Order: sequence, then C-alpha cells, then structure tokens
Amino acid sequence: MAIKKSELYSSLWKSCDKLRGGMDASQYKDYILVLLFVKYVSDKYAGEKYASIEIPKGGSFHDMVALKGKKDIGEGIDKIIAALAEANGLKGVIDVASFNNSDKLGKGKEMVDKLSELVGIFQDESLDFSKNKADGDDILGDAYEYLMRHFATESGKSKGQFYTPAEVSRVIAKVIGISQAKSQDQTVYDPTCGSGSLLLKAADETPQGITIYGQEKDLATTALAKMNMILHGNETAALDIQQGNTLSDPLHTNADGTLKTFDFAVANPPFSDKAWSTGFDPANDLYERFMSYGIPPAKNGDYAFLLHLIRSLKSAGKGAIILPHGVLFRGNAEADIRKNIIRRGFIKGIIGLPANLFYGTGIPACIIIVDKENADSRKGIFMIDAGKGFVKDGNKNRLREQDIHKIVDVFNKQAEVPKYSRMVTVEEIERNEYNLNIPRYIDSQEAEDIQDIEAHLLGDIPEQDIDDLENYWQVCPTLKDALFTKSQREGYLKLKIPQDEIKHTIFSHPEFVSYIHEADVVFSEWQKVNEPILKRAGIDTKPKVVIHNLSEGILQSFADINLVDKYDVYQHLMTYWIETMQDDAHLIAADGWKAELSPVKGKKNEWDSDLLPKQLVIDRYFAAEQNAIEQLESDRDAKSLRMEEMEEVKTDKGKISKGNVQKRIKEIKGDIDADAAEELGVLEAYLKLMGEEANANKKIKDAGKALDKQVMDRYKVLTEDEVKIMVVADKWMAAISQDVKTEMERISQRLARRIKELAERYATPMPAMNAHVDELEMKVNGHLEKMGFEWT
Repeated sequence: MAIKKSELYSSLWKSCDKLRGGMDASQYKDYILVLLFVKYVSDKYAGEKYASIEIPKGGSFHDMVALKGKKDIGEGIDKIIAALAEANGLKGVIDVASFNNSDKLGKGKEMVDKLSELVGIFQDESLDFSKNKADGDDILGDAYEYLMRHFATESGKSKGQFYTPAEVSRVIAKVIGISQAKSQDQTVYDPTCGSGSLLLKAADETPQGITIYGQEKDLATTALAKMNMILHGNETAALDIQQGNTLSDPLHTNADGTLKTFDFAVANPPFSDKAWSTGFDPANDLYERFMSYGIPPAKNGDYAFLLHLIRSLKSAGKGAIILPHGVLFRGNAEADIRKNIIRRGFIKGIIGLPANLFYGTGIPACIIIVDKENADSRKGIFMIDAGKGFVKDGNKNRLREQDIHKIVDVFNKQAEVPKYSRMVTVEEIERNEYNLNIPRYIDSQEAEDIQDIEAHLLGDIPEQDIDDLENYWQVCPTLKDALFTKSQREGYLKLKIPQDEIKHTIFSHPEFVSYIHEADVVFSEWQKVNEPILKRAGIDTKPKVVIHNLSEGILQSFADINLVDKYDVYQHLMTYWIETMQDDAHLIAADGWKAELSPVKGKKNEWDSDLLPKQLVIDRYFAAEQNAIEQLESDRDAKSLRMEEMEEVKTDKGKISKGNVQKRIKEIKGDIDADAAEELGVLEAYLKLMGEEANANKKIKDAGKALDKQVMDRYKVLTEDEVKIMVVADKWMAAISQDVKTEMERISQRLARRIKELAERYATPMPAMNAHVDELEMKVNGHLEKMGFEWT
C-alpha cells in the first residue's frame, strides 16, 4: 500500500506526543527528525551496494527495532546513530541529541516505554519509504517540511526562526529567475540558511538541478539543514552547508580570501539583529561589503545582510532577501545605504507581504528582489502590495495557493494591477527622497462606502452607487433597467421591484442566465480536455506534474470570464488537491488504479476504499437499492416522529415513554373507565408504532447488509476502466465542478446583497422617519394621559 501524505503527516505528528512534556518543541524536533532520517535512509539504501548513503552493520532502523523494550534502548539508539554518522561523515549532524538523556526522556521504565513507542510509530507499515514510487515529489522531504513548520509554530517567538514558511520560499524561488538556470554547475547560496527550506525551494525550480551552498550560525539548525538536503535527494549539498557566523566569518570564500560569488542567492536573515557586528569591525571589513554604501547602524543588521547578499552575487547574479518593512523607509545611515543601492540599479522589485507570516515575529515583512544584470539601465522598481492576500492558520497568517500564484504572475509579467502593483520610476523615488515605503506608491485601500445625505433625507438610491457596479452591467447590459427606474431627482434611481424579489430578478434574468451558462461551458471544455489526461495516469506518474498542468489549464480557461477572479477558481482546485486529490494521485502513482477495500479506523465492521469510496459505487450501480433503503428510513423516521409527538401527551401517570407503556396498559385493563379507555387507545397506538419502528429498523439493517454484500462483490469485479470513470468523473470532476458553481453563486450573491443593502439603506427617508416618530410619540402621550400622567 502506498504512503498517503495525510496519513504520513498525522503519524509523524503523533510521534511528537510521546515527547511533549519533557522538553519543548525546539528540543524534541531534534529527536523526531533524526528518527525520520534514520528510517528513511534505512528503507531507501539498506543493502544497496553503491548507495549515496551507506547503512553500516549495527547502524540501521532495523537495529533500533530490535532494542524495543530493552533496558539499554537509549544507549543502544545512540550507538546506532553514531555508527550511521561515522560511516557517512555525519558526525555533529545526526548525533546532536542523545536518546539516553534521562532529564528529557525520563528514567528507567519511563524512558524504555517512551522510546519503544516512538520506534514503534516509525515501524508502522504505512511508513515504509522503500515503497514510495512517486519520484520527483519528495514525499519524505515534504513530511520533513511539515514537521519543521509545526515545530516552528510550537517553538514560540524566540525559537521558530530556523524555518521560512514554504509559501514564502516558493514565491522567492519563482521571482528570482532561477528557472532559467541552464546548468547544474550554476550556483545558489543562502548566507543564513536555517533548515535549508528556502534553498531547496529555489533548487526545485531549476530544470537541470543546481549546486547548493549555505551557511548557518546555529549548530543544531545546521544539522537540520544537512539532513534536509539528504532527505530531498541533495546528498552532495549537505557537504556545502557550513556552520558559522556569516557576517563575521563567511566560510564560502575563494583561495585569495575574497568572498565567493554565486549566480543566485536567497536569504531570510534574523530581523533587526542587534549583535550583527560581533566578531568583526565593519569599518575595516575584509570583504568590502559596506564600501561605497555605508555602514549599517550598530544595533540593526538588516542592511548588513542585504549588502552581504549583494556582494555575494556575480556581476549578472540575481537574488532575493526577506526583511522587515522598516528597511524601506528608516532614515539616517540606512537612508544613505538605501539611496546608494537604488542609484546602482540593483533592486528590481519589492513585494510587501502580509503581517504575521513568520514564526519569529509578527511584524510585516517584504521581499527585496536584487538583479545585477542590466542594473545600469534599470529605470524603475516594480512594487507589489500583497499584504491583504492570506488566510488565518492557527495563530499565524499563511499565503494561499492563489496568493502565491498571483504574486508570481504579476511580478514576472511586470503587470500593473490597480491597488496591487505598479512600476515606480527611479525619478519618482528620488522625489520621495529614496523612501521605498509601498503605500507611498500604491494605494491599496478599498474605496469608502459613502453615505448620501440627500438620499437619507429624500429617499431613492444614488446613481453613483449603482454605476460603481459597472462590471455587472457590462455582463448584463439590460439587467440594470430591469431593477431600477429614474427618480424625479437628477442623479438618483428608484428600485422597480420589491426588495424580496431582487435575488430572483437577477438570477432569472436572461443575460445573467446566459452568463452562468457561459461559465459552465468553460468548465465543461476544461473537463473535456483533462478527463482523458487524468485517466492516462498510472504507476510512476508524477503528482506534482499532474496538478501543475491541471491548475495552469483552469487558470487559462477562466482568465477571460468577466466578474470571475481566475485565482479564486484556481484556489478551489488547489484546496481540493491538497485535501483529497493529492493522496489519490500518490496511490495511483504507487499502485495504479486499484480500488482496495480496507477497514474504517475507529468503526467496527465498516470498510471503504480511499481511492474509490463505496458511495460512488453505490451511486453508479446500486442507486435503486440505496433509494429503497432511504425510503425505509423515511418511513421509519415518520413513525419515530409520531412517537415523539405522543410522548409529549401527559397521562394520569405522567408522560408516555417506551419504558412504561406496557406497564401502564396492564394497569388500565385491570380497572377501565371512559377516561382510561381513551388513554388506552393512545397507549396501544404507541405500542403498535414501537413494533413498526423495530420492524422498520430490522428491514433497514437487513437491506444495508444485503447492499454491503452486493457492493463488496462489485468491487471484486470492477475493471480498471470502471474505476477510472468513477474516480475521475464521479469523484474528482464532480467535486471541482461543485466548487466552481459555488464560486459563481458567490459572485451572483454579491450583486444581490449590494443592491439590497442600498435599497434598505435609503428605503425610509428622514422626513418619513420623523413622521413615524411623531406618530408613535402621540400614541405614547395618549396612553400616558389615560394613566393620569402628563409628559412635557
């Protein structure tokens, strides 16, 4: 059975539960990630003669399994890891944390139980990485990223800086032009590489691969980066991840002591580092990083890292760095440095990001894109304000798939989008004294919804508010006339129809119906193109290629549909991919179109199929049987409802209940009178319903068992073509189609809500309100007088 990403992630996170309490996330990540590493390389390389990672005798995950339940399990695991590290030059990388530490893991039996359970979790068959066939999808590397993201979340403000959110890393990788790299000999460098995720995302964009270099100050985080490289199939890159302070002691240098330069560079340095100059004298910097620019403030290292990145790029090098927004506008020494960088034309673009994306801080940050090529002829800086595109994710914000794609599209095409992006000339920046604060150049604020005083006084809807809906009137030119008529006053309109008919009038209007049909046709055409492609998927199909082609196709299909934001449609597809379709694609890549049945976890005697849920088989082949069961359930529910109504009827002995009805019948029959006869009739009717309900439940149960057997038998004879039809058409396309329809519904509702809001706002003019108030006041005064009071 193939590994499902969702199950892999939950299993790995479950392993963390065994260590919580004894240490915080910044420490227990070192244990979990090392075990993950040992498990992966053992599954992948054990027994391989010329493998890039040697699995020595006594140095595999299998040896760890043999230690389960033994008193010396902690010491034994340390020895296994030491042997693996020794054989592969990984000392100081995978042997940082001791599994024999009683302070963190407990003493005696507590340690034995904890480590035995931990090894047991990784021993699960579902975590057999030797069976992963979806090459190019880094299922293990993605799991490593998943864990680091969660560790960063749990580590808190001071300890989460080792990880750059994957979404931000992807943006950087796609905007620096690294996809144009022509050779694996070209280089990419990160001077503050943390766990290496930003470097790897950049490398992922290269068609031929690229040579990776990095440096990280923290020893444990350097180890994370080296493991990350290996888990992503970049074993040689692990050798070029150096540990040390990049500013005071850069370790990637040439033979003559000068800084090594690279084709590409990326960085997410610690924000506003107050101790950036520790260990060296910036005024006499051996590497001339600050010469001709200026020395950054003693207590703020943001520009020190930016200048290091610039100095580390070749003459046509390209890069990007994440820095706090303050670097765009702070004054004094930083203003002078900023001016000198701008005058050299090195800054190609700036992307403003939402606040609270990063784990070490909640402040908003930006990406500064550096491009030395054509710097001399650069006439402007392309700016994007992407601060509003995100989703809440726990206590942090996160870029959605649509936000990433929009940023990348707009930046790479240098497309000017109102309230979002524009090319700002250097002359304009000079007039603003080299202040790069994005709001100076892009007004991203939504237009204020202005209240019309005259309309409040005299009624009717301001024509300007209706004209602001011009996008809708372009799609449906006569819909406006169907909704409004001219007022007697210039510049105002009257609603033609009652407010409760607004939605119906819009949705039933021929032009609007035609518009919705046009969108349906666009989706149908996309579906017609992609269904055959999806059905051709099979073993060794690369899921990432599948979703790339699908998503780019749907973006292109909806690009020219008015009112629709193509990125919203794209997000619906990507959400479904992440939640469902991705796992299906990995199952197919590993095992083909096998609709295998398996027990449902936590539910006795229930079974289902991950790839082909049994409901799809029922819908296609056993609809009549399902309808019959539903009819039985409906009839049973009607009886149950009647019984509930009868239970509310009070008798001499209280309310009727299933527990007392037969007892009460016996009592009445022993001493019956006229009143008791009526009660007896009710009780006997209730008793009859009880029998009918029980009989109905038995019929439902029997019919359900019969249907289950039919369905199970059908699974055994399903052909591959039948599985493909149900998975592709009935499961995937049906779900995506419903999501697109929901998006179209949202667009429609938006118009109806706005018109209703305006109609309600100005429905009752002020004089009418005053007259109503006067009328109510007179009534109140009349009541007071009748009561003997006088209101003055």
